[in-house]
Amino acid sequence: MFKLYNSLTRQKEEFKSINPGKVGMYVCGPTVYDHCHLGHARGYVSSDILRRYLEYLGFEVRHIMNYTDVGHLVNDAEEGEDKIEKIAKRERIDPLAIADKYIESCEEDFKSLHIKQAHFNPRPTQYIAQIIKFNEELIKKGFAYMANGSVYFSVEKFSDYGKLSGKKKEDLISGSRVEVNPEKKNPLDFALWIKAPEEHILKWESPWGIGYPGWHIECSVMSSDLLGQDTFDIHGGGNENAFPHNENEIAQSECYLGKKMANFWFLWNMVQVDGQKMSKSLGNFTTIKDAIRKYGSMIVRLWILSSHYRSITNFSEDSVNQAKVNFQRISDFVNNLKNPEAGDGPQLDVEKYQEIFEEAMDDDLNTPVALSVLYELVTETNKLNPSNKKEIFGLWEKMNKIFGLNISKEDAEIPEEIKKLAEERTEAKKIKDFQKADELRNIIDKKGFLVEDMKEGCKIKKK
Repeated sequence: MFKLYNSLTRQKEEFKSINPGKVGMYVCGPTVYDHCHLGHARGYVSSDILRRYLEYLGFEVRHIMNYTDVGHLVNDAEEGEDKIEKIAKRERIDPLAIADKYIESCEEDFKSLHIKQAHFNPRPTQYIAQIIKFNEELIKKGFAYMANGSVYFSVEKFSDYGKLSGKKKEDLISGSRVEVNPEKKNPLDFALWIKAPEEHILKWESPWGIGYPGWHIECSVMSSDLLGQDTFDIHGGGNENAFPHNENEIAQSECYLGKKMANFWFLWNMVQVDGQKMSKSLGNFTTIKDAIRKYGSMIVRLWILSSHYRSITNFSEDSVNQAKVNFQRISDFVNNLKNPEAGDGPQLDVEKYQEIFEEAMDDDLNTPVALSVLYELVTETNKLNPSNKKEIFGLWEKMNKIFGLNISKEDAEIPEEIKKLAEERTEAKKIKDFQKADELRNIIDKKGFLVEDMKEGCKIKKK
C-alpha cells in the first residue's frame, strides 16, 4: 500500500487516484531567468521519483510542469520588476528570448539528470486569453474585483484561506509579507491581473486596461486547462512556495471550480549551504551545470536520492564525495552482473530484497532506505558470489526503473583525447612531476572521466 505525505492534511495517506489506473499531476516549474541550481535539481528529481514509482505501480501518469515566463516579480512582490524583464533589460534583448534560452538550459539539465520529460510544459504567455477569462469568471462570481486597472482576489470570500500553509488570516495581516496597498479592500487580497506601468515590456490588452497576469493565477489556469476543470490527483512544488503561491492557487482555483483543487500536495524541502537556503537571491547557489561538470550527472542524482525529499539537504563536498563512492560501488556491481561469471555460492532471496525495497518506496518514497537495500544486495553479492546473478540483475533493473541511474559499461569507449591525457599523466608521475600529474587529472575530471592509478599504468572510467 503506497502512502504519500499530503502537505494539505499534514500526514501520510494511502494514495488512491481519482480515476482508476490514471494519475493527473501538476508540478510548479521554474521561473526561467537564469540557469537552474541544485535546489531545482533536488525538487525535480524528487517529482521524477514520484512519477517513476507511480508508473512502477502500474499507473498511467499525465505529468504537467510549467515554465513561468511572465508575472513572477522580484521578491515575489506585486509591484516592481518582472524577474525575466530585469535580465532582458540588462542584456538588451527580448524577455521571451531570455525565457527561451533558459528553458533550453533547463531541459539540458533535466536530460542530463535523467528526469523524465513532462507530457506538457505550458507557459503563461501562451495562456493570456484563458487567464483573462478565468479572471472574468472570478469577478462574475463575486470572488474578485477590479481596482485602477488591476484585479484582486478577495480573500475574505474564501473561508479556507491558509489551510495549506497553516497560516491564520489575522496573523498574516500583521505579518511582514502583507504589502500596504490602498487599492485593496483587504491587505491580504492578492493580484490576479496587474496594471502595467509604461516601462513594463510584457503586457497585454484586457477588459481592465493594459496589464499582465499575477504569478499565482497562471498555475491555476494552466492546470485546469490541461488536467480538466475538476479536482486532480497531485500538485507538486517546493515547500517554500506553500505561502503565498500555493495558498493563493488553492483559493482562486477552488472558488472558480467550486470544488477542491488537488487531493494531494507533494511539497519537497530545500537545499541548504552553511545553514542557509540555496537561492539565487542569496547568491549562494551552485548551478546544475557546474555540479554536473564537477561531479557527474549521475553522482548528483544519487546525492539527491540519498536524502528523503521532505528533509532539508545540506550541500557539501563530503556529501557529494560519498555519493561518488557509492555510485562507483553500484557501477562496479552492475557491470559485473552484465557479464557474470558463474557463481558458486548460495542463492540470494531476490523476492525478499524486492519486498523490502518496495516497502521503503511505499513509505512516502523513502529513497535512502531503498538505497540501503541496494547496498546490502551489493555487499551480499560480492561476498557470497551467488549462483542466481541473472535474477539479481533483474532485480537491479526493477529498482533502477525508480532510481533512474545511468550505469555505463566499464569498458565504454574512452575518447582518444582522454587516453592521451592519461598517458601524459602517467609519464609525469614517472618523472615525479606531481604538479603536472595533478593538473592533468583535474583536466580529465572536468571532461567527465575518472582516472584510477593501478600497479601498471592507470584505468580510465566515464563518470
